[in-house]
Amino acid sequence: MPSRRSALSLFAGAGAALALGSPAAHAAPGRPTRPGSPFGRHGSPSHRLDALTLYVDPHGRGDFTDVRAALDAATGTGRTLVIAPGTYRGKLSVPADRADLTLIGASGDPRDTVIVHNDAAGTPKPDGSGTLGTSGSASVTVQAAGFTARDVTFANDWLRSDNPEYTGTQAVAIKVQGDRSAFYGCRFLGHQDTLYADTLALTAFARQYYRDCYMEGDVDFVFGRATAVFDRCHFRTLARTDLAAAPYGFVFAPSTAGANPHGYLVQRSFVTSTAPDGYYKLARPWVPSSDLTAHPMLTVRESHLGSGIDAAEPYGTMSAGFPWQDQRFAEYRNTGPGARITDPADRPQLSRAEARTHTPVDYLGDWRPCA
Repeated sequence: MPSRRSALSLFAGAGAALALGSPAAHAAPGRPTRPGSPFGRHGSPSHRLDALTLYVDPHGRGDFTDVRAALDAATGTGRTLVIAPGTYRGKLSVPADRADLTLIGASGDPRDTVIVHNDAAGTPKPDGSGTLGTSGSASVTVQAAGFTARDVTFANDWLRSDNPEYTGTQAVAIKVQGDRSAFYGCRFLGHQDTLYADTLALTAFARQYYRDCYMEGDVDFVFGRATAVFDRCHFRTLARTDLAAAPYGFVFAPSTAGANPHGYLVQRSFVTSTAPDGYYKLARPWVPSSDLTAHPMLTVRESHLGSGIDAAEPYGTMSAGFPWQDQRFAEYRNTGPGARITDPADRPQLSRAEARTHTPVDYLGDWRPCA
């Protein structure tokens, strides 16, 4: 099996096939393209859709050859970056003053447009003052409200095997903190802490929506305190060569603030695995030292849980004193071998009446990204 770094080199162009059954595995059909244009139906610098749209192409056919330069130029609100196929390496930050920014992968296939870097929590800071930490490892950090991404891959290809001396092995592909952040047909690739679905502050209940997206990793690879809805997504747990026994990791690690009535909602989704059967837990709660009042919340409903999930003990505890049984974990009408109920006490289920209050509308309020 090739390493993630070698696989990423294939993404521009043919790409690497996703597992069967992933909603984001194929490009959207019926998208007309302009002959010879790397931007498809999204215009070009000579046929600009509007004054707020900028074009990125590594071969010089756009306004910019890299995403960072385009982002620096996209000041104000409501800007759109149309990104031609290519692998764009380097860290990106979307500050709060770039509200309502949209990134579009021009081909319509997220495998073609990859934004990637390779820092980890244990990576030394350039000034020698310590290490980057989990947040500092992120390839992309989004603080702006109203951020939207379509058909883009966000990745962190840092590898444990290349850095066996590191103890800080968290390596975030993207940290999302802004309210009303939406991702459609995107991919999130990493190992530990791939997608950091978070907020700007403990008192900020940032809402996020992920539809037809693909996420892969091993340890806590979807984590944070955001109110996040994952709709028709595919979560893929990875095999590990550095561990000889289960568990290899956890899919979700929410850290929902105690005052927030809504954490993570997963619906109509898939969890598959490249690891042996039963080697992954579905979730464990994260109660960070910065917020010991956190009350992690996760609802997984009407989703298919593959054999990689330990059906007998699907949940784990991260920190002593904060057992998963004291958190807000629940399931509803899931299917697959990983959803098999052997002991009801280990698989809390919503009633039909309770399930009516665990929907995207309930979680997202007056924001309707799924309409």
